[in-house]
This record gives sequence, structure tokens and C-alpha cells, in this order.
Amino acid sequence: MGRRIDTVLISNGVIFVLEFKVGAQEFRSYDVDQVVDYALDLKNFHEKSHSHYIAPILIATESRRSHLETTITHHGDRVFTPILSNAENIESAISLVFSMVPVGLDQIDDWQTGRYRPTPTIIEAARYLYQNHNVEEISRNEAGTANLASTTSTIEQIIRQSRDESWKSIVFVTGVPGAGKTLVGLNVSTTSQRHGYSSEAVFLSGNGPLVNILREALAREDARSRGITKSEALRKVKAFIQNVHHFRDDCLNDDDPPVEHVAVFDEAQRAWDQKTTANFMKRRKARSGFNQSEPEFLISCLDRHNDWAAIICLVGGGQEINTGEAGISEWILAIQRSFPKWKMFLSPRISDSEYCTEDDLKTLNSLEGVHYQEQLHLSVSMRSFRAENVSLLIKQLLDLEGEKARETFGSLSNKYPVRVTRDLSAAKEWLRTMARGTERFGVVASSQAERLRPHAINVRSPMDPVSWFLNDKHDVRSSYYLEEVATEFHIQGLELDWACVTWDADLRLTPDGWNHCSFVGSKWQRIQKHERKVYLKNAYRVLLTRARQGMVIFVPPGDARDPTRNPEYYDPTFHYLRSIGFELL
Repeated sequence: MGRRIDTVLISNGVIFVLEFKVGAQEFRSYDVDQVVDYALDLKNFHEKSHSHYIAPILIATESRRSHLETTITHHGDRVFTPILSNAENIESAISLVFSMVPVGLDQIDDWQTGRYRPTPTIIEAARYLYQNHNVEEISRNEAGTANLASTTSTIEQIIRQSRDESWKSIVFVTGVPGAGKTLVGLNVSTTSQRHGYSSEAVFLSGNGPLVNILREALAREDARSRGITKSEALRKVKAFIQNVHHFRDDCLNDDDPPVEHVAVFDEAQRAWDQKTTANFMKRRKARSGFNQSEPEFLISCLDRHNDWAAIICLVGGGQEINTGEAGISEWILAIQRSFPKWKMFLSPRISDSEYCTEDDLKTLNSLEGVHYQEQLHLSVSMRSFRAENVSLLIKQLLDLEGEKARETFGSLSNKYPVRVTRDLSAAKEWLRTMARGTERFGVVASSQAERLRPHAINVRSPMDPVSWFLNDKHDVRSSYYLEEVATEFHIQGLELDWACVTWDADLRLTPDGWNHCSFVGSKWQRIQKHERKVYLKNAYRVLLTRARQGMVIFVPPGDARDPTRNPEYYDPTFHYLRSIGFELL
């Protein structure tokens, strides 16, 4: 991943990570985080380092002081807290570690043969793929690596056949939350450009925060590595990663086919239905009577090519979170209505309820040119390298399958901690305690969580997702400060290492199941429309699947003096979460 440890010293069964700052007189917090990050990288992602003691030592050679103290962290992974040494005290620092580990540890003779299999965040992965690496190099989990490589290979084969045989193809890639759908899309886009499948391939997303964050991250890295201005780097990045709505508007104003023959649509289930699209076109584009849904119009843009085109739709199950989002249904209907000659490629798992309705399946069965390929489903969650079944746990939790959720959590609780609390300050302190090095943490909340204001959480307060996700712990706008919260709209498609999920009374448990509520004026109102209930439940699905390493769920205690925060709105949810086995903080 572009990181270079100065020295790895292996002795008496201990792995020492030595980071030298030659000529430095002070121990900067940035440098301390750097050596801790190196140690955690080895512990988490290097197979011959998983079970051994790891001691990070930062050496400021000209410092007049040193801090020869350390403890084994409380995470249970045999990583020491960082030792701060000057040039004269390196031997003492190493001896200190030896004095704290058991005698007779197993020697590490074959350390260099160990494979390094990282599981990067989507931001780190985007940076790496943008530098012309491939997806296999940045995937740690064995099953996940095979799944990602197989899916990518299948898509690339379809693109090649489309080009060679003048097909027009649409591919649906499904997968569990965190399985790497966006990663596959970025990989296909960069690979297509490198292999010359078209003059350009483009990665499109309607997720504005995700687009802006990825663009900024890539531009910062490109500017740093190539010595160019960030504005110059940003111009290049903008051609590669585009907001799908800007792509759509360009096609509205120009009847020619787009430059790209390959278009990857991230979170394709969030494309607008015909009613929402027509309303937008009338209000914002002065086009009355627009009669296409967003999927139908987007397909028509690529259909303008006389020879070939390929559309890759990345589809998350149960991820629709906003009014007017059509799901996968509208893509299928658009093919049926207007593009019957397009070939469709999808996984047999498309029949799962979170992707298709029974009517969708009937439509698919009536179409010609439909091809099912198992490789187009990503079944293994890659987001949490500590526990692959987090997405399953959250699905069971939200489906009120308490017994199944207890069983699933029992299998991962020792690797993926989940806490529940009624004290927001305690939740924030837990995040600070658990996170090491530059591991990112933050507070997230539903966009409907209007009664968290007494806890200084205002979901309507403007926040800058770019600063929240990319800036360091010294920036008050960053997630690290725990002052601004991200909603499902800010964080969908992204992740944190550690998260505090705040659970308001918009989704509350009753004897009859979940009650879905919206705060209007000065009181809560029951949500009646089925689709809005689905959106709210999906919002919590998004929030509860963002953390890579662990999370704490804050359920307010409520206030009997405030009818909008009646404790009865919160207590059943809290007790349900406790019954699953989440430890009380």
C-alpha cells in the first residue's frame, strides 16, 4: 500500500517496528501515529505476524529525552503501546519489551515468506487502483480475494466480448454490504482504461459525498506523488470519477454518444424512477413531459454508440434510502420497454428479496438475452477484516430475528466488539480508547434523528463530508473531533474503523415490531407509506454496517418531562440490543 517501514527487527519471538527520524529533536504526534500504523498493518494484514508480539519504537535520534514506558494494549492482539527513544536508548527500549513478554516464545524463522493481504478502506483502495495496481493486491481475505478476482474477471470478459462482437451489454453486480462492489467498479474502470477497451471508462455515482471524497483523496495523492498542483490533479480525476447527474446532464445537452463505451454505475439501485426524474426535469431543466426514468435515459445515452457499449450496475441489496429511488426494478423494465436487444448478465442471487420483486423476476423470465453467472454476486463482506458476518448480524437484527442475531454475534463477538450505552460521553470515550494510530472514528446518525439535539447532535446542521473523512485528528472539522455527525447520505459507500451509531426514536421497537416515525413540527408522526418505512430501515442498515473494527450503539435514556423523548420510545430498543448479547458500556 505504498508504506515503507524503516526496520523490522525480529528477535526472541518478538517483532520490533523501528521508525527512525534522523536529526529530529521532538516526538511529533504524526510520527507516533506512523509507527503505530505500521505495527497494526503487520498485525492485521501480514499472515506471519498475526499471533506474535509487536512492539513499535519511534526513534528521534537527537532528542534529549525518551519515554521508555509501554504496556500491552487492551485489544488482546499483543501489540505494545509505542515506545519513544533517542539514539542512545534503543537497546534499553528493546530490553524493556523483552522483560515484559513470556520466556521461551516461539521463534519466527519464516517471517519473510508471509503474505501481506491488506483490507483497505475504499479511499485507500481508490488511491491504490488509481496508481495502476490491481484488486488482488489489496484484498486480504482469501475467500473475498477469490470472489473479487472472479467477479472482476467475469466483467472484463463481458466487456471484451461486447467490444469484439459489437454487443451492447448491461451487467448487474450484487453483493452483501461491504463486499467490495465499489472496489470492483473502480478496478474495472481503471483496468478498462489501461487495456484500451475504450478511449475512456468512467465511474459514475449519484452519491455526491462519495464522489467528492474520492476525487479529493485521489487529487491530493496525485499532487503529492507527481509534484503537480492539486487543481491540475483534480482536472484529471474528474474525468475518471463523475457524478452520474452531471453525466446525465451532459447527455441531455448533446445528442452525440458519450466519449465512454464503458460506464460503471455505483449504487445503481438509487437511480430515480420516472416520476422523480420528470419532476426534476420540469423544475430544474425546464423540460416538461419528460417520459423516461433515470435508468432508461442513462441506458439510452450508451445506446447511441453504433458499435458496442457496456454498462456495469453495482447494486446493493436493501440500500435504497431516499424517496424516488427505483431499485433494480426500473433497470429491468427499461430493458424490456426500450432496449430488448441489449444482453443482460446477472447473478442467480438477483432473485433474493432485497434485490427483486416477484414481478421483476417474471419480467426477467420473459426476456431474451438474459445470462445468469454466479460470479456476479459478491458473497463475502470485506469491510470488516475482523469479522465477515457483520452484515448478516445487522440484517438479522433489523429483521427482528433475535435468536439468529444472538447466534451470529456469538461467533464474532471475540473479534468484533459491539457495545451499547445510554451515555453519549462514555460512547465517545470508548471510541478514543479503541482507536490506535490514524484509525478513523466518528459519530453517525439517521437523517430522521431529530430529537438528538439535547445531546448536541443536530442532523440538519451542515457538515463537510470531505473534511470529515479526509482531514486529520488535528482538524476540528474531521470525524475525530466527534462534534459533527454523518448521516446515511454522507456515509453510504464509505466506512470508519470505529463508529458510534446513535439510535433515535425515528425507528423504535414495539410489541408489534418496528414503528417508523418522522418528526414534523413539534411531534413525532407515524410513517404510513411502505417505501418510506423501507428507506428508514435501510438508513439504519447503512449506519450499522459502516464500522470495520467495532462499534458502540448509543440509545438515549429519554426524558419523561419531554413528550418527544419519552423513555418508552427508547427503552424497548435498548433492551432488545442488550438481549442480542451486546455488552453494556
